[in-house]
Amino acid sequence: MTTRMKGKRLLGAGFALGLVLAMLSANQVAADKYEHLAMTPPMGWNSWNNFGCNVDEKLIKATADAMVKTGMKDVGYEYVNIDDCWHGDRDANGRIQVDKERFPSGMKALADYMHKRGLKLGIYSDAGWRTCAGKPGSRGYEFQDAKTYAEWGVDYLKYDWCETDGLKAEGAYMTISRALKAAGRPMVLSICEWGDNDPWKWASPLGQLWRTTGDIYACFDCEYDHGTWSSWGVLQILDMQDGLRKYAGPGHWNDPDMMEVGNGMSAEEDRAHFSMWAMLAAPLIAGNDLRNMSKETLSIVTNKDVIAVDQDELGIQGFKLKSKDGVDVWFKPLANGEWAMAALNRNNHDQTFKFGFRNEKIVDDLTKREVDFNAEIYTWQDLWNKDNKGNTKDLIKTTIKRHDVLMLKLTPKGAWEHKKPKGH
Repeated sequence: MTTRMKGKRLLGAGFALGLVLAMLSANQVAADKYEHLAMTPPMGWNSWNNFGCNVDEKLIKATADAMVKTGMKDVGYEYVNIDDCWHGDRDANGRIQVDKERFPSGMKALADYMHKRGLKLGIYSDAGWRTCAGKPGSRGYEFQDAKTYAEWGVDYLKYDWCETDGLKAEGAYMTISRALKAAGRPMVLSICEWGDNDPWKWASPLGQLWRTTGDIYACFDCEYDHGTWSSWGVLQILDMQDGLRKYAGPGHWNDPDMMEVGNGMSAEEDRAHFSMWAMLAAPLIAGNDLRNMSKETLSIVTNKDVIAVDQDELGIQGFKLKSKDGVDVWFKPLANGEWAMAALNRNNHDQTFKFGFRNEKIVDDLTKREVDFNAEIYTWQDLWNKDNKGNTKDLIKTTIKRHDVLMLKLTPKGAWEHKKPKGH
């Protein structure tokens, strides 16, 4: 580290400390986040999965236009989030600047562009000295950066965890949460410390969502070993959500990372990925190139019925009922007494799936909701094949393709007065 760099960091730290003390003395800093944000899981797009550091103003504007043109905005997507590498240097006063070659109009103009289209702008920073791509982080500049973001009109901040040696995660995220509150503009805070410090246990008062795992990548059932850390496939990340559902709910969500739909997996894998994120009540943050989507990809990310499962007003994360023959069966309580059900084929081959509702009593230990299909009839609708429908009196027997999913919504139709023997 050069003397000049040390001096800049000390200046930033001193500025931030002075600002914090001044605000504390004025009783202006609240301990908690902005409430009433992200009462359903956030929906939007993020640049990292597909573009990495190759971001600029033209791409972000074109993505916003595509979000509107394709109908994604109409089904609930609203955040256009710029990940790492938008940063320039800090000026003489420590104020963060945009990379002027990539973003010549500045971030305020870009936020205005979003807002005129009914969208919202998200950006990225890091709790450490530098971001994961080596750009200026917010350590020592938290209150100054939050104030700058507010002046720009930013609506969402993803806050990463690189170069954070010596920091305690809970304290670092408390600082940025207070800084955002003090800045006076409601912003969603996406806590991205990869689940290393059990954020589900402490992050709810600080942010609206927190990462539960390391990074995802576009593979259904894989681990990508980087040496000192790993990226994970869809199934690996899904399994890492075990035991976390009690921490999620309106305004505070478990985040299994951004989606890889449209980034190279099969259509069946994309469909299963999207379905299981909906069952998890996960944020639906697309990570593909919205300007060049196939019709199949677009049909997946705009499936209103699956999105409705994710966005259900109760905000209850689903749970795995059982696994048999490589098929996981999940249930998710919904509003109005409805349920979502997903049967996920984890196998590398097509699998016959049988499910007799009357042989199952569904009990959710978290919410204490339950249903006995011998006492109550539900109709069901296949959320991917609208022609496929039935009711819980009948046995389901179907073939689920390799790495695909059967996803149903169950709607109660009242008590079943004339019971039939189990196993029908």
